[in-house]
Amino acid sequence: MSQTPQTTPEPVVTPVRVVIGLCLLAPFVAMLWVGSYAKTDPVFIGIPFFYWYQMLWVLISTALTMVAYKLWQRDQRARTATKGGAEQ
Repeated sequence: MSQTPQTTPEPVVTPVRVVIGLCLLAPFVAMLWVGSYAKTDPVFIGIPFFYWYQMLWVLISTALTMVAYKLWQRDQRARTATKGGAEQ
C-alpha cells in the first residue's frame, strides 16, 4: 500500500488575513464612533466637518476595500501554488 506524505496544514489566520480584516473593519469603526466627528468645525470649503468627514471615509473605504481585495487575491494565488494548483 502506498501512503500519502504527511503535510502540515496551512494556518487559517495569517498576517495577510489580519491586514485584510483590519482594512475592512476600519471604516466601520470610524463611522460608528460618532462622537469623534459630531462637530461643525473645522469647515472645509463651506462644508461642516460632520459632512466632509463622512464623504472622506467613502473614498478611504473604497481604497481600503481595493487593498483588501488585492491582498486576498494574492493570498489565494499563493495558497493554490503551494498546493500544486489542484484545487480552485
